[in-house]
Amino acid sequence: MQHILEELDRRRAMARAGGGPKRIASQHAKGKLTARERIDVLLDEGSFEEFDMFVEHRSHDFGMEAQRIPGDGVVTGWGTINGRAVYVFSKDFTVFGGSLSKAQAEKIVKVQEMALRNGAPIIGLFDAGGARIQEGVDSLAGYADIFLQNVLSSGVIPQISVIMGPCAGGDVYSPAMTDFIFMVKDTAYMYVTGPDVVKTVINEDVSHEDLGGYRVHALKSGVSDGAFDNDLEALAQVRRLIDFLPLSNREKAPTRESFDDPDRVEPSLDSLVPANPNKPYDMKELLLKVVDEGDFFEISPEWAKNIIVGFGRMDGDTVGFVANQPQVLAGVLDIDSSRKAARFVRFCDAFNIPVVTLVDVPGFMPGTKQEQGGLIKHGAKLLFAFAEATVPKVTVITRKAYGGAFDVMSSKNIRGDFNYAWPTAEIAVMGPKQAVEIIFRADIGDPEKLGQRESEYKAHFANPFVAASRGYIDDVIMPHGTRRRIVRALKSLKSKSVTNPWKKHDNIPL
Repeated sequence: MQHILEELDRRRAMARAGGGPKRIASQHAKGKLTARERIDVLLDEGSFEEFDMFVEHRSHDFGMEAQRIPGDGVVTGWGTINGRAVYVFSKDFTVFGGSLSKAQAEKIVKVQEMALRNGAPIIGLFDAGGARIQEGVDSLAGYADIFLQNVLSSGVIPQISVIMGPCAGGDVYSPAMTDFIFMVKDTAYMYVTGPDVVKTVINEDVSHEDLGGYRVHALKSGVSDGAFDNDLEALAQVRRLIDFLPLSNREKAPTRESFDDPDRVEPSLDSLVPANPNKPYDMKELLLKVVDEGDFFEISPEWAKNIIVGFGRMDGDTVGFVANQPQVLAGVLDIDSSRKAARFVRFCDAFNIPVVTLVDVPGFMPGTKQEQGGLIKHGAKLLFAFAEATVPKVTVITRKAYGGAFDVMSSKNIRGDFNYAWPTAEIAVMGPKQAVEIIFRADIGDPEKLGQRESEYKAHFANPFVAASRGYIDDVIMPHGTRRRIVRALKSLKSKSVTNPWKKHDNIPL
């Protein structure tokens, strides 16, 4: 019996050694943790239980039969984050560059299926060179198996991808179908085709970083939902995010004890909005002063900065926030901000997370670039997302809500549950100057008369009471009491039950 136990220990040690000491040292020299070290940081200490440690590839081509390493380039299993179950797979770059074989795909699909069946999030840690070329179509089929599970799991369990090294070719499509993608600065990059292929096909010289680094995807393309300085910070932030989320669409997000008084008054909010309507202010200040203990997890903080989305808690319960940011492009809605907010709202609705919307929006971005880029359809995504959402929805208009953007930002007419406005709110088709120049076009040559018309328009619309008199606003509230009113509204909506008409699925304007 002793020799059997010793053989088990030997095989386990071989599997845990991955590609061996030299390749592990190379990984560390790049500032990266190994696949197993990453899992140790991500999960609660001692909670990881590994699957398929001894799986090897089955390829016999190109001399691969002489190169078999237990685990075959990915570590899979389950564990806990703050005591709650999660499933995880971590690509091992020290073994065949983490490239995908059919055997490796089967390991990943197994944990995907277990996560879906047991109703727990799945987290993928990516650090790999794409398909294993030696296996040809078997590798491609393996990718397709993984993609199918991503699709079947979408909206059922949270799926999170962390790009911690190269992620190329087929490897990028699985993260693209997950709910959140995070990257590690300077070590991670994502692209469908690498620099060598780009050079061959279109004769363009480009570096890995310029083609698919975090500056591309977290700041420009919006593919990544955030970037962190190193492996440790990225994994710590994933732990923090998981703490806001339910395990599946069948469960509620965890309630955390809060020491923040739900009736807390914030007098400073009474002076947040400047007297000058053209002067910006930081909407994030309102957000941080409203949520429990100033704890807010922002999604895509560096992309489409004219809108803020993320998770906070109100009286201990998770809430999704969508907020226009007047400091950036005056908080206007454009293509990128509409896409960003629409995807976030749909995630919240899929996982029964209430949505609080903070509104200060001058309208949609004008111009040929936006129109040619499809602003109409991209803007419609946000409208569609808010309208179809059946979760509790609370809206607060702080300063202005002009034109179609008023409708889009979770207005009463697209099933906003509680719609409040501060006394500083202006709700109109457009701003006063633009409006009077259209209505009183004949007076454009008379600045004095036009100024008088503008004053009349402001008197009529530069307040929330016209909208309130028609029931589009439920109440005009004092800014300092915003936290209390939101908390009370959400409490009253805890038993909300709304269903949309039966359908196989909707056809959102993609």
